[in-house]
Amino acid sequence: MKKLILICAVIFGFAYSASAQDTKAEDDSKPEFKFVEEKHDFGKVPQGTPVSTVFEFTNVGKEPLILSDVRPTCGCTIADYTKTPVKKGAKGNIKITYNAAAVSPFNKTIVVTSNAKTPQKNLIIIGEVVAKTTSR
Repeated sequence: MKKLILICAVIFGFAYSASAQDTKAEDDSKPEFKFVEEKHDFGKVPQGTPVSTVFEFTNVGKEPLILSDVRPTCGCTIADYTKTPVKKGAKGNIKITYNAAAVSPFNKTIVVTSNAKTPQKNLIIIGEVVAKTTSR
């Protein structure tokens, strides 16, 4: 009985080890982001003046990188992004526009979903909306 348990343990160990190596090899071929920046500070923004930034990235993986969704966490932010597959070594971008309607500091997250090794990535925009000064 002890021999049977030992044999099962050895077989399970080999199977687990082979499975882990297959997963690692699979992960090595997956696409992956490399962003120029993942957080952008707009500084002080006049109220009612929309502001935009572009998050540029390179696919440093081996397979094409496909963005399936880019979702801002609030309605005050709009995202436009590269919709075609980004080949190995190629660049793509995500353009974010913030509405700047309410006077207050802001800290917004944009959730990027893709087929990358890290399937969800968060981009952040921060700043402060200040009241517009009127000139006489």
